[in-house]
Amino acid sequence: MSTDVTHADRPDGLRRPGGPGGPGGEDRPGEEDRPEGRGGPGGEDRPGGEDRPEGRGGPGEPRTRRPRAAVHAASGHRLGAARPRQEGPADLRLVPSALAAWATAALVLDVPTGWAVGVVTGALLLAGALLSSPRRGRPRASVAVALLLCVAASAASAALHGADPRRGPMPELARRYATVTAEVEVTGDPRLTRPRVRGNRAVPPTVLIEADVRRVTEAGGTAVTTRTPVLVLVDVGEQGARSRTGPAPAARWLKLLPTTRLRVTARLSPPRKGGDRIAAVLRVRAGPRPPESIAGPSTAQRLAGRLRAGLREATEDLSADARALLPGLVVGDTSRVTPELEEAFKETDLTHTLAVSGANFTIVLALLLGPPGLAPRAERRGLAPRLGLRLRTTALLGAVLALAFVVVCRPDPSVLRAAAFGSVALLALATGRRRSLLPALATAVLLLVLYDPWLARSYGFLLSVLATGALLTIAPRWSAALRRRRVPPRLAEALAAAGAAQAVCAPVVVVLSQRVSLVGVPCNLLAEFAVAPATVLGFAALATAPVAMPPAKSLAWCGGWPAEWIAGIARTGAALPGAGLDWPGGWAGAALLALVTVGVLLAGRRLVRHPWWCGLCALLLVLVVTQPPPLARVIKGWPPPGWRMVMCDVGQGDALVLAAGQGTAVVVDAGPDPHLVDHCLRSLGVTRVPLVLLTHFHADHVAGLPGVLRGRSVGAIETTGLEEPADQAEFVRRQAAAGRIPLRHAAAGERRRSGPLSWQVVWPPPSPPATPAPGTEGGPNDASVTLLVRTAGLRLLLLGDLEPPAQRELARSPAAAALEGVDVLKVAHHGSAHQDFAFLRRLAPRLALISCGEDNTYGHPAPGTLAALRAQGATLLRTDRDGAVAVAGTGKELRVAGE
Repeated sequence: MSTDVTHADRPDGLRRPGGPGGPGGEDRPGEEDRPEGRGGPGGEDRPGGEDRPEGRGGPGEPRTRRPRAAVHAASGHRLGAARPRQEGPADLRLVPSALAAWATAALVLDVPTGWAVGVVTGALLLAGALLSSPRRGRPRASVAVALLLCVAASAASAALHGADPRRGPMPELARRYATVTAEVEVTGDPRLTRPRVRGNRAVPPTVLIEADVRRVTEAGGTAVTTRTPVLVLVDVGEQGARSRTGPAPAARWLKLLPTTRLRVTARLSPPRKGGDRIAAVLRVRAGPRPPESIAGPSTAQRLAGRLRAGLREATEDLSADARALLPGLVVGDTSRVTPELEEAFKETDLTHTLAVSGANFTIVLALLLGPPGLAPRAERRGLAPRLGLRLRTTALLGAVLALAFVVVCRPDPSVLRAAAFGSVALLALATGRRRSLLPALATAVLLLVLYDPWLARSYGFLLSVLATGALLTIAPRWSAALRRRRVPPRLAEALAAAGAAQAVCAPVVVVLSQRVSLVGVPCNLLAEFAVAPATVLGFAALATAPVAMPPAKSLAWCGGWPAEWIAGIARTGAALPGAGLDWPGGWAGAALLALVTVGVLLAGRRLVRHPWWCGLCALLLVLVVTQPPPLARVIKGWPPPGWRMVMCDVGQGDALVLAAGQGTAVVVDAGPDPHLVDHCLRSLGVTRVPLVLLTHFHADHVAGLPGVLRGRSVGAIETTGLEEPADQAEFVRRQAAAGRIPLRHAAAGERRRSGPLSWQVVWPPPSPPATPAPGTEGGPNDASVTLLVRTAGLRLLLLGDLEPPAQRELARSPAAAALEGVDVLKVAHHGSAHQDFAFLRRLAPRLALISCGEDNTYGHPAPGTLAALRAQGATLLRTDRDGAVAVAGTGKELRVAGE
């Protein structure tokens, strides 16, 4: 009787005397690659496969079964087998347990302790009942027991972590808005908030620091030792917020490293909705002195901080995009990324490349082990086999690399997932047992959810797991299908990976952004080729900078080229008129998008059989994305032919566009959001702006200025003479200086022309420098530049935000006679109740336009103002209800159209 020889019985594994390939037999074609059984993976499930009589001729005829190739560690080779045997179909028994643990953690985090104890007890009792039943040895019973044990462990971990924000004195102190002196330990990298507008003011930047309170003392009270997670908000004002290396005080707070302990005096407040991971918010006002440090960071964090600082220094001389993007790709340092660049990456679904993610760790690990696609024999490539390292030594080095990756790049959800996933793969390598990557992903998810249950509610973690799962399950099938249709292998893999990740992640992305990117797949394809060289060169510069800065700068310069390529792809894709499609938000919108995606995939399976239909669909998609102006005008009817003025829909703010020729326009105010005004100008086909006129310096009129300057030729910027608020006036000066655009003041009496467009400044009156003009003592609103515009026989009056005192002064000015009976009036101050109604009656406009935000908290426009305008017979249009409004026609025939 013959005996089945396996790698456990035969140390040499691959040696089989007499094989066609000679001693060793490794070269026999197809032997090591052939799955066992009839051709399915592993062949273990073939009926009778193990008990089948041996022999080739017939029942009972003896034959010798071919020995299976040994796996890595048991192969007898120092570097492992060239083609280790497959170990059968993927073992998916852990997947339900990981999903159950994930769902349990998400649900149990904020439930009362009694409920959590009930879940744990119930799961353990059910598991015990199954173990004591006669059917405990059956596979399904084993899977159920494992699932219940994972549920119990997840519920216990979630209950303990969920109790952290509720224990100790911090919640009660926060509810009383107490002022305390606290010792806090920094747990994450400080970051600076993005500029935003609230009403007519720009909210000053704030440094956000995740920390744990270790000791707290209320005024006049006793010190209490605790360990409670909090969020520290440091108000640093406008100064020092422009860059991470900017002036004090922001730079001192932004340079703090995790594990640093500080003493701060702060006012507590409860966290807002969605802040259930923290117990309180500590509001700290930064002073001229640095933060009071009690203990410095740990040795590991100091080393990580030194590496990150070295990379920032090495990239200091690169172009703006490369300087911003390369540290983000390598270590997740996005402090230099501008809001404009961040918006471009969001629009093109390239946000995952903007900061460090699992892909970066995969690339670095591939340097050690080899390409991930060669997982069965990964040790045959990479640096490890070339250096002659054994498998277990290679796995140990990989584990050290994973730990360093987490410390340097910080434990974000995608970083933790990548490190855990890589660690499971390294464990398989060290033990010589290659397993499927999907069970490895399930193991990583289970371990991470047990370690940090808050990840179960993290959108970043969800997107990371979904993308990885799509790459492991869907992408290989799509790649194979594309190769069957004669698509080159590398292109097929890239297309399948980008398409699978987009299809699976898009429903979750739409919950956050309420927008679907139509250029995500091509942009990811084009950017993919640059991610690996940028990451490798960036990590090389990171490692070299502490030792020798000149070589590090050279490596960073080389890495800057692919980084610039990625940024260019993002900017180009975001600039396309049809780059994105607005979509309903929330989970209802996600479900709708999932259904649409499934429908598109089903239709696509039929379309691929008809090349002509595929070509027609591709052409249609290109037209939708590029939206050539003549075609877009015919289909959408926007902008209307012969338009003279457009009031853009920019929310609670003002932005008007005056046509001055083909592709040319004068822009009056820029609104509060660069993206919105940029979108409006792109829809109008404006590429040249001879003048940007900012009526006054309130943020809802000037904060969108970068969007006007984006990719356009701008001749000059003109503003009011009253430079208040000072921070916004300084913002405008910086933008003008960065674009090398002349900046000047407007005053009554100025007359200018651009093409068919002419205008006259009628307010404010001239005044000596640093002296308010008469009638503008009320502040920036009363100093608004007011224009009387003439075009195609139409007279348009643009009042900015003039208040009643300035309106009355204007009515008494020499220009008042020319204002009577205007055709179009841009109503002052978003239609607020602060109007001089006698002045409105004198104007008697045919058309009144009001720019205001939907459901704004100011009550704009006021009912009294609307009634007064209607009483004059004016037609009223407002952006909060009608969207963008275009004025066309001539003085005899005035036409109005909405977008």
